Amino acid sequence: MKTFYKVFLVLFVLFVGINFYAIDWRAGFFDDENTKFIFSISSGILGIIVVYILHNWSKLAERK
Repeated sequence: MKTFYKVFLVLFVLFVGINFYAIDWRAGFFDDENTKFIFSISSGILGIIVVYILHNWSKLAERK
């Protein structure tokens, strides 16, 4: 995995972890106060998926 992808992978994992820490679990998962964190977590997970897709595409380009 290239350094470029590793940097973004670490950033997205930290982003998801910080947002999991910020959720108020006593208020409920879909409470109005927690929805911003839920959207942030989902965008972080989407970013991790995109990083893996780009990594796999770069491996396919190297084979040709």
